[in-house]
Amino acid sequence: MNTGHVKFFNTTKGFGFIKDNESDKEYFVHISGLIDQINENDEVTFELQEGKKGLNAVNVKLA
Repeated sequence: MNTGHVKFFNTTKGFGFIKDNESDKEYFVHISGLIDQINENDEVTFELQEGKKGLNAVNVKLA
């Protein structure tokens, strides 16, 4: 389980980006990958799954 914070999330369009605390990499997150509702700057835990354009954050929930 990875930890990070929500760098950007557009609730209207249903996507955003999470910045990993350990690697400083940013991962795409889609609303379909959320367990909890998230907002910008929230601390979250997440898993990674291969998507069409690289790794995506899935099973995202508030830390």
